[in-house]
Amino acid sequence: MKLPRLSGREVIKILSKKGFKAVRQKGSHIILIKELDSGKKAVVVPNHPEIDKGTLLEIVRQAGLTRKEFLALIK
Repeated sequence: MKLPRLSGREVIKILSKKGFKAVRQKGSHIILIKELDSGKKAVVVPNHPEIDKGTLLEIVRQAGLTRKEFLALIK
């Protein structure tokens, strides 16, 4: 399953479906946080027109999602 080419804004929209909220921005990087019973989970998304495949995979991993779960959220 190949990951599509996505912009930073598109990735933020997709992660917001899983409960992540943008809390702050440092330069072109937007920090998203999700509150969990065990604490907080943070993900950094670069606000670029197109995110590299490796970076996107790392964002998916940091968010605690599988590639399949992430792809299901896109639809």
